[in-house]
Amino acid sequence: MQLNLFKEEIIRGNITYLSKAITLAESTRSDHQDFVQTLIKELNPYRKKSKRIAVTGIPGVGKSTFIEALGKHIVKRKQQLAVLAIDPSSSLSKGSILGDKTRMEDLAREELAYIRPSANNGTLGGITARTYESILLCEAAGFDNILIETVGVGQSEVLVSSMTDLFLFLQLPGSGDDLQGIKRGIMEMADIIFVNKIDVFEEKMYKDAKLDIVRSLQFLPTKNSQWKRKIIMGSGLKGNGVAELWDLIEDYFAHIEANRYYEKNRAAQHKAQSINYIHELALNKIKKQLLDNPFVEDNSKTAFEDAKEWFDKFN
Repeated sequence: MQLNLFKEEIIRGNITYLSKAITLAESTRSDHQDFVQTLIKELNPYRKKSKRIAVTGIPGVGKSTFIEALGKHIVKRKQQLAVLAIDPSSSLSKGSILGDKTRMEDLAREELAYIRPSANNGTLGGITARTYESILLCEAAGFDNILIETVGVGQSEVLVSSMTDLFLFLQLPGSGDDLQGIKRGIMEMADIIFVNKIDVFEEKMYKDAKLDIVRSLQFLPTKNSQWKRKIIMGSGLKGNGVAELWDLIEDYFAHIEANRYYEKNRAAQHKAQSINYIHELALNKIKKQLLDNPFVEDNSKTAFEDAKEWFDKFN
């Protein structure tokens, strides 16, 4: 692999080399990882200042259709857009459909848009293990808007919040009761809530949904950005509310630029990712130790005692 060639082509915005680099980033081979990390370091001075936006919501909320509508609006404004669409992997076959690109056919044909579907390979947090690297590579390729579509809301789907600037939560009218177990955690992270598919629900249902969200937001602490959470009603399928939403997104970024939260948050993202790498390196080291020094259980001890004895002996 030629480092300088990859660097030059990605800076030029060559999608083929960008895709190859992301594929290498998602590889588990150590030589591929070393290559990509060196490439990212070389590309750092050329990265474009971007809007990193997480898009999440329960399965069936219409994330792909919504992202296509929002993406088409963005490229019509002559802005570049990268969509990192995360698909869940099967716990049995380990495979993934990777069908998001086929659900965004119109957007995929846009010259200013790039859609990259990836499997999460069982990674928690609603993202892949290498989403952060994909973001950095897309910024180096010139993309100033990056949407990360997560696999769907869940208790552990919070990692994406630590690597994005804006958290956009999609909600369905009538689904409030189904979200009680996770609503507070998701709402605390959300900057904007978009109530989707209002074209297929009765007016009372989506108005009640908005009222339910407003009530929920009253009890949540203010985010560090000092941004007051906003709610928009619309339809990704019909495009209703999309232009209004994008104006609100631009207002949000103007707000966090003015109060310097953008810079502080990017520094926090860098620190959080460094800690993630520490965890990853430590886990890989322990896995290697387990291969070299197989664990032998002792039924006279508790599972914790077994584990602690092994850990103390080999680490």
